[in-house]
Amino acid sequence: MKILVVAATRAEILPSLPFLEERGIPYLITGIGMVATTYSLTKRLLEDAVDMVVQVGIGGILDRSARLGEVYQISTDEIFGLGADDNGLFIPIEELGFGKRIFKERLPDGIQFPPAERAQGITVNNVHGAVGNIAQLQQQYQNLLIESMEGAAVFFVAEQVQIYCLQFRATSNYIEPRNRDTWEIALAIKNLNTFLKKTVDRLTA
Repeated sequence: MKILVVAATRAEILPSLPFLEERGIPYLITGIGMVATTYSLTKRLLEDAVDMVVQVGIGGILDRSARLGEVYQISTDEIFGLGADDNGLFIPIEELGFGKRIFKERLPDGIQFPPAERAQGITVNNVHGAVGNIAQLQQQYQNLLIESMEGAAVFFVAEQVQIYCLQFRATSNYIEPRNRDTWEIALAIKNLNTFLKKTVDRLTA
C-alpha cells in the first residue's frame, strides 16, 4: 500500500523526517488552513497517486480533564460554521441544499493501528479563544472534540478521489482563551511522532 504522510507544518513531523526518508515514505507539507491544504494535497495527488493519506498534526481539545500530549484518532471532521446565519440561528449547509460539512475517515480492512482514543474534529479558520464562543462549543458538542485548521480538508480531498484516509492529532493545548504558558507543543510533537512511526510500521509491514 502506497501511503502519503500529510502535515500542515514541517515542525509537526520534523522528528520523523529521517525515518520517513529512510523508509521511502513520501510526505507533504501543505501549509496552514483549509485552502492551502486542499490545493496542496489535490495538486500532489494529481501528480502522484497514492492508496492512503495519513494526516498528522497537533490541535486543541475542548475537554479540560483530558491530558495534553495525548494522541487521538479523528473519526469525523467538520468544516465548522459552513452554512448561513439566519438572525442568530445557524443553518447548516446540508439544510441549505448546497453540500455537506462533515467528512469521515476511510479505513482499509485488516490493518490494526496503534491504539488511540477516537475523537471528533472541527476545522476552523479562526481558532476559538473567547469565553462565550467556547461555552457555545461545550453546549453543541458532547463527544471529545479537537480543533484544527486542516483536518476536514484532507478528509474532503480523500473522499473526492476515493482513497483511504486517517487523521491523528496530538493535543497541544486546551480550547480556551489564548494562554501560551499552558501549551504543551513539544510534548504533543514528541508523542505524535512516536505514534506516526508505529503507524507507518503497521502500514508497511
